[in-house]
This record gives sequence, structure tokens and C-alpha cells, in this order.
Amino acid sequence: MAEGDEVLLAVRGVRKAYGARPALQGVDLEVRAGEFVALLGPNGAGKSTLFQLLTGLFDADAGELRVCGEDMRRAPVRALGRIGVVFQQMTLDLDLSVEANLVFHARLHGLGGAESRARITDALARVGLAARRADRVRELSGGNRRKVELARALVHRPAVLLMDEATVGLDPASRRHLLDEVRALCAAGVGVLWATHLVDEAEAADRVLVLHKGEMLAAGPPAALVTEAGCECLAQAFLKLTGSGQAVERA
Repeated sequence: MAEGDEVLLAVRGVRKAYGARPALQGVDLEVRAGEFVALLGPNGAGKSTLFQLLTGLFDADAGELRVCGEDMRRAPVRALGRIGVVFQQMTLDLDLSVEANLVFHARLHGLGGAESRARITDALARVGLAARRADRVRELSGGNRRKVELARALVHRPAVLLMDEATVGLDPASRRHLLDEVRALCAAGVGVLWATHLVDEAEAADRVLVLHKGEMLAAGPPAALVTEAGCECLAQAFLKLTGSGQAVERA
């Protein structure tokens, strides 16, 4: 990625606490156009809290979050309109068709008519589900449901894609296909923030951010983090950085 590429997502000095318990402690990060950034951390690291702030579910106690230059606090509608999200827990309506789920999302973003239909067709073709648009979501496999969620996240053509533990419950082939689809989006200029606890997913990223107990411990290309830690692999580097003794899983 060339130096100076547009910063699509910028997080500066973000703090969040639940009562006396700090969840994020002055977190800084950025995602640039075409960049695949992995947010790597164990359960309880603060990944979900950060995603809740980025999707407007909660407000940060301090700090700044910007999407394509739009301040999340001052212009939340414009900022959120540039984000697509695939959550860890499935959020599709199982009893609606694939197309109906996407139509509902398109309408939330003010899209309708021929434009909505064209975008839905394009999104489903991208994830290989054009022939399943009339099927009820309940009839799809877990991997195909995830593809529908990715298609839904792309209908309004976001600049930034947030993937929150998006491969949970998927078989290895489905995981690999989803990663390949996301890398293709990066090649088209989309910036991706991919939260995971799986080391092989982080190894596929352009940069890895190591988050532990609400603090950003390290950031850089996977190979650079391994070298700087004096380790043989990213999993070992993670353990050394966090000192947690908690292994990062491989699928």
C-alpha cells in the first residue's frame, strides 16, 4: 500500500469504561483505503467494545472516531453511512428471503427501486449467491448465511467494512472463501477492520493491531511484529507481547 493513501477510519485516544472497569484505554488506530487490518486479541481484550463504538451502539467516554473524515459524535448519520458491518452474531431474518433481507437494509440507507435492485444483484453476484436470492435464509448453510450478511453490508457501497469475529462457526473452506472475498474488496479500495482471535486470519492481514486489556500493544505487518518480538511466528509474538499465557487459536 502506498504511503499517503486516504485514511478511511481514524480512532484517536478512545476511552470507554463500564463503571469502574476500563474497556478501552486510549486506543489509537487507522485503516486506509485498500488496507486489510486485523484487530487481534483474546476474549475480553476490548474488540467488541471498540466495534460497538464504531457502529454507534455506544458513545466513547473520550477520544475521537472519524469515518471518511466524518466525526462519529457530531455527524453520526453521515459517518455510519460509510460503514458496512458483519457482526459476530447473525442478524438476518431467517423467515425472509435473501433478497427481502437485502431490500430492508437498502431502504434503511434510502435506496429503493431500480437502484436498490441493481445493487442487490451486484452484491449477491459478488458473493456467489445470485441463484439463491428467492430462498429463505433458513434454508441456507452457515457459510451462505455469512455470505448474505457480507452482501447486505455491501449494498450501500461502504468505504469501510467492519468484520467482528465474522468466521465464528464456519468450516475451514467457508472461512477461506470469506477471507478471499474480503481481500478482493480491499483490492477494489475498501478499507477493512477484521476483529479476530484466530492467528491464521491475522497472518493474512496487511497490518496487525494487538489489543489486550483495552490497550493497543503493537501495530505493524505480521512479519514485522514477529521479527520485533524475536519470535518464530505470530502466535508466539502475541503471547510475548501480552504475557497472558493465553494462546491465540488456529482453526
